[in-house]
Amino acid sequence: MKSFSLPCGKGIQTVSLDESHLLYDLHGNDVPEVTDEAAAVRKALREPVGTAPLRDVIQATDTVAIVVSDITRLVHTDVMLPVIVEELNSIGVQDAQITVITAQGTHRAHTPEEDAIVCGREMARRLRIVNHDSRNPDRLAYVGTTTHGNAIYLDAEAVKADKVILTGSVAFHPMAGFGGGRKAVLPGISGYETIMRNHAMALTEELGGGCNPLCETSLLEDNPLHDDMRQAAALLNPAFLVNTVFTADGGLYEVVGGHWYDAWKKGCDDLLRIASVPISAQADVTIGSAGGYPKDMNLYQSMKAHMNAVFATKPGGIMIFTLDCPDIKEPAIFTDWFFRSDMAAFETDLRADFSIPAFVAFKSRCIIQSMKQVYIVTRPENFDIIRQSGQIPAATLEEAWAMARKELAAEGKEDYTVTVMSHAAATFPVLQK
Repeated sequence: MKSFSLPCGKGIQTVSLDESHLLYDLHGNDVPEVTDEAAAVRKALREPVGTAPLRDVIQATDTVAIVVSDITRLVHTDVMLPVIVEELNSIGVQDAQITVITAQGTHRAHTPEEDAIVCGREMARRLRIVNHDSRNPDRLAYVGTTTHGNAIYLDAEAVKADKVILTGSVAFHPMAGFGGGRKAVLPGISGYETIMRNHAMALTEELGGGCNPLCETSLLEDNPLHDDMRQAAALLNPAFLVNTVFTADGGLYEVVGGHWYDAWKKGCDDLLRIASVPISAQADVTIGSAGGYPKDMNLYQSMKAHMNAVFATKPGGIMIFTLDCPDIKEPAIFTDWFFRSDMAAFETDLRADFSIPAFVAFKSRCIIQSMKQVYIVTRPENFDIIRQSGQIPAATLEEAWAMARKELAAEGKEDYTVTVMSHAAATFPVLQK
């Protein structure tokens, strides 16, 4: 027997497993982190991928729109933006020629304080900052229609600028394959109807088909949602891109810069290399953790564990997670959807009023239903809510494992396999074909 310790909130849960059943003990890769972020950004501007350096792309007379992520994204814009502006100033571009557009997508506008947090106080003082408003037609401009039939309306401030610089962060995304890059354009600075038409591609064309299998984490080829985003960005034709790439633990791995697609694609390839773990088989049981506090503060954040662990688990298998969830009902926009049990009505309503939290809730429930059982080790006051979400609560990991073994015995499975993922939210298993 071997003992395994999994994070749960600010503590741990332990379980003893017969090693003869252990298939994998999966962990993220140990990679070096950038120590001088400003220098890394500067290098990305001067030694770019797929295009000339920024100083050769921008002219001193150009008006420049810099698109930055909103406050909900981990990017380090406050480090990146001053370096970009410094480079523009050295070319001869004055502060008055620069407009920062926060890529709100469908999110609410920032407060002035949030603008300062995202951009840095000096940049917020020096530069004109505009919050994108996807629902205001007077602030949108039509730039063309994609081959998917999506009419692309973008922020007029970006469209009228001589040059556009995209910023953001490359990350895994449950619909678009990867975040960052072209997502700064769609959904970042797109009109509401454009965003809704794009995001609806995450579902199959026919009602009742559920999630589109082509719109999945790490998938770009044949992914219609990604391709629609790519075409939207091409219509804008940004002059340059700067994106950060983070490690599983949130440290900065690299900064990529250059052509708006080629540089971003390098970031995607690098992220897949440093954050994915190859596996040759899926397990009957996966025992995982989101990674403890703050990754399991609520169910919305914790679902990242399910999204990754499903790739390590056989369809119809068993998953067990240690999730403390002290704020289990937050945010309400997610939990209001997540606790719905009528999946047919759920899908119908999601198609009529699509949002990322609603889709994450729907996809999570689909993952739960694809399993024989999903057990959640959590605090007792969460038990009723866990049951409401279609999962089975347990007070300890040993208790959950005992219930899982009873389920395996009932199925007559004596040669079952187990995979352990102590940081499932940050570990991406890739099944080798």
